[in-house]
Amino acid sequence: GGIMLFGVPAERDATGSGGIDPAGILNVAIRDVAAEVGDATVVMSDLCLDEFTSHGHCGLLAPDGDVDNDATLAAYAEMAVAQAAAGVGVVGPSGMMDGQVGVVRRALDAAGYADVAVLAYAAKYASAFFGPFRDAVESALQGDRRTYQQDPANLRESLREVELDVAEGADMVMVKPALPYLDVVAAVRAAVDVPVAAYQVSGEYAMVEAAAANGWVDRERVILETLTSIRRAGAGIILTYWATEAARLLRESY
Repeated sequence: GGIMLFGVPAERDATGSGGIDPAGILNVAIRDVAAEVGDATVVMSDLCLDEFTSHGHCGLLAPDGDVDNDATLAAYAEMAVAQAAAGVGVVGPSGMMDGQVGVVRRALDAAGYADVAVLAYAAKYASAFFGPFRDAVESALQGDRRTYQQDPANLRESLREVELDVAEGADMVMVKPALPYLDVVAAVRAAVDVPVAAYQVSGEYAMVEAAAANGWVDRERVILETLTSIRRAGAGIILTYWATEAARLLRESY
């Protein structure tokens, strides 16, 4: 198993500098957690600027208000090295910028962190299922992310994105969200020979919890059924907010 860390800073700015600052909340958290768990589990981190920018976008903005892909890549490279220096074992570039995996991989290698793995958010959709998470991290998003996240109707472009990430050096690729995109998970699994992950996102979690709270579904059975469906579709790694509970349920079941 493993854990993935996200940061919610007290202050944000236009360039998301808190994500690169060694004293920023996420880098401090990485150091603290890595020091505590050692080799007992894998410490992963979100590599994106959205939680650190005052505008809430995953990248730096050009004067016209659009996301500047290439300027963002330079920031991602710095952020990756900062997280590696803090002690992370896996970085998860999640901003869906073109070329992000290659830039991150080269930056890590050049800085002497060749053993830090890259979990590429290769097919991340512009989804309505992210809502509860954005509330939890107090997102400052202005507008939407449809210009750089995937169109929910488009499978072929997602497969092309996955292939590009693998070619750029991704150690693992991820589909996000999971349940509404099980067909994508299966298609990605068939297309690549690296580990495939799926992110069971906040909206998926919240729907089950709300239905269970109303007595409409058997909560524990539904948790395991959703996770099984993701595994059955081909994901070898699942990011879920039920991770520790699911581990207990699985031990009790088997």
